[in-house]
Amino acid sequence: MTDKAADFWVITFPSVHHALRAEKVLAAAGIATTLIPIPRELGGSCEGLAARLAEGDVAAAAAVLTAAGVPMVKQGVRIKGKSIWR
Repeated sequence: MTDKAADFWVITFPSVHHALRAEKVLAAAGIATTLIPIPRELGGSCEGLAARLAEGDVAAAAAVLTAAGVPMVKQGVRIKGKSIWR
């Protein structure tokens, strides 16, 4: 049996330091996020961290991070869910 995982959206950063700062800034703003390894779809090496967000939070998160001076590389990239075997 397979289940399809839900799509999600990410914001990427130029360094792990910026990703950790973004996590703090977003938490203080009440925006739920989880730091994850950069998805393979965005880079072959999978080095670095991305903020995983709900679709409805992407614009607000980008605005809050911009206001806080947190640099971003990619904003609001949709990552398609994958089938998961159970």
